[in-house]
Amino acid sequence: MRYVKHYGTWGYILHRLTGLALTGYVLIHIYLVSGLHNRPAWDSEMEIFRHPLLVFLEWCLFIVVIYHALNGVRIFMIDYFNGARYHKQLLTGVLFLSILVFLAMGAVMFL
Repeated sequence: MRYVKHYGTWGYILHRLTGLALTGYVLIHIYLVSGLHNRPAWDSEMEIFRHPLLVFLEWCLFIVVIYHALNGVRIFMIDYFNGARYHKQLLTGVLFLSILVFLAMGAVMFL
C-alpha cells in the first residue's frame, strides 16, 4: 500500500523545510556579520549585497519568512481555536496571502 500525501501533509513538509532554511540563513548571517567590527568593513560588505543576484535571493528569503510566519499562525489557530475543521481553507489562505505579499514585496524591491 502506498502512502498518499494529503493537502495538510504538504503544508507540514513546507513548514519544516522553511524552518530549516531560516535556521541555515540565520547561521550564515551571524557568521558573515560577526567579522564586521568597523564602518569600512560594514560598507564594503553591504556593497556586495547590492548585487542583483543577492537582491533576488533576499526576495526569495522573504517568501520563506512570510510563509513560515503565516503558517505558524495557521497552526496556532488549528491548535487553540478548533481550526482543524478548516485546515484546508486556512492553508489555502496562507498560500494565497504568502504569494500576494511576496509579489507586493517584489514590486517594492524591483520597481
